[in-house]
Amino acid sequence: MKGVRCMRPLQISLETAQKLAKALNVPLEQIMHMPQHILIQKLLEIEKKEQQKR
Repeated sequence: MKGVRCMRPLQISLETAQKLAKALNVPLEQIMHMPQHILIQKLLEIEKKEQQKR
């Protein structure tokens, strides 16, 4: 299959992945296999919510 790329797990530390899983309320395995652009989008949503609380 030409042009098909395999998704590699995110290159982040276990500690970072655990913090993200807790913040996003998702299993650790889901964080490790989440596409980077989706993870960034979710992090931005969390940041936006945090700013609204202040």
